[in-house]
Amino acid sequence: MNSSPDRSALRIFLVDDALLVLRRMAALFGALDGVEIVGEAEEPGAAFAGIDTRAVDLVVMELHLNGGTGMELLALLAQRMPHVIVMVLTNHSGAWFRHACLKGGAHYFFDKTGEFDLARNTIQRIASEHRTRALFQPGAHHV
Repeated sequence: MNSSPDRSALRIFLVDDALLVLRRMAALFGALDGVEIVGEAEEPGAAFAGIDTRAVDLVVMELHLNGGTGMELLALLAQRMPHVIVMVLTNHSGAWFRHACLKGGAHYFFDKTGEFDLARNTIQRIASEHRTRALFQPGAHHV
């Protein structure tokens, strides 16, 4: 890993209970322009600790997790790290889940089975906006 991270890259932390899904998301999202995958976790405690220590910009998370629920993690993030963008990407996509997540602090909510491409496109848009903001912040080095 590079010791001087690219602060214009959107730093993403992935949270899912299935290792194969984590690997697929890391490959697909990590290939997007301006995106850096900075960590992965399968349970809420490890996820929160990793998010807290890695200067994360965006969390992509499932609701069903090992050793807890995504709703617990969502509540922690909303309370302690409101600056982090949270995207729920789940198979639990009923209206009740969508409403509960958005009310609980999620910025985005997508169904894994039918909206994965929409989630990916949204991440690309967020990364582009993030890079533009980073380039025009005071103290940024312009090429």
